[in-house]
Amino acid sequence: MRNFTQFLYSLGIALFLLVGMTSCEAIGSIFKAGAYTGGILVIVVIVLIIWGVSRLFGGGRKSD
Repeated sequence: MRNFTQFLYSLGIALFLLVGMTSCEAIGSIFKAGAYTGGILVIVVIVLIIWGVSRLFGGGRKSD
């Protein structure tokens, strides 16, 4: 019976925390993480494009 009481107590705390955290706050955190990830990916893609264009137009040629 003691385990069941502890389970109910834990469940009550979990539900309180779940309801206490507003959905807007959770969604804002998700979008913030996505914005940082997207920004990093955009920078990586731009660097790769610049590197590819420089290789294509002779950025890596050896001089004779």
